[in-house]
Amino acid sequence: MMHYTYILIDFLTVVVCFAFSFHPKIRFDKHFLAFLKASVLVAVPFIIWDALFTKFGIWWFNTDYTLGLTIFGLPIEEVLFFICIPFACVFTFFCLDKFFKLDWANAFNNTIVFVGVIVCVLSALLFYDKMYTFVTAVAATLVLVYLHFIANVEWIGKASLVYLILMLGFFPVNGILTGSGLPSAVVNYNPNEFLVIRMFTIPIEDAVYGYTQFLLVLYFFKMFQKEKVSFKSKYAIK
Repeated sequence: MMHYTYILIDFLTVVVCFAFSFHPKIRFDKHFLAFLKASVLVAVPFIIWDALFTKFGIWWFNTDYTLGLTIFGLPIEEVLFFICIPFACVFTFFCLDKFFKLDWANAFNNTIVFVGVIVCVLSALLFYDKMYTFVTAVAATLVLVYLHFIANVEWIGKASLVYLILMLGFFPVNGILTGSGLPSAVVNYNPNEFLVIRMFTIPIEDAVYGYTQFLLVLYFFKMFQKEKVSFKSKYAIK
């Protein structure tokens, strides 16, 4: 039964969101293609990152909790993680954005980006010898700078607020993966490669890693949504 632990985490993370996607007041199912394209596009560099870190022993997986199937040296569950977790995150953003007025949070865009970039740059400079900390800080910096100063997106504040809400799911999911409630962790980290600052059992870098991934998937999701609307408008029967 232990071998099903990670695949069950993936399944339980996504199943409720998937079921409610078809609700007549939500209809997130209409956006499945946009999500799939966005999540796969973002998953590629993250899987490469993941595979390299696994190869060099920056983190590794306890095979007692996996099915034993691997892709690019990663458990199949880890690859599915890059679809399941973003699905739950984007679905949550979609619902909260649809039913609640969260645009007020965008007033904090400049503050969030300024503070985020300063903290990440300082972390990268001070802890350049800790690979997980360094790479995560650099990735977050690049994403925030691109979204705010180049892409000029207006929703960073709203997305950040939703990510804080998503912490309610982040803690149990990542908590189990990092050892909460289990005899040993599913995902293990080389203590020389991160700050060893943990939120319960979760490395603080995991939160930044997840935030960066969420922002990127959301960015491309919105892009592909617009392309769909533009395509329909272009070929609409007049």
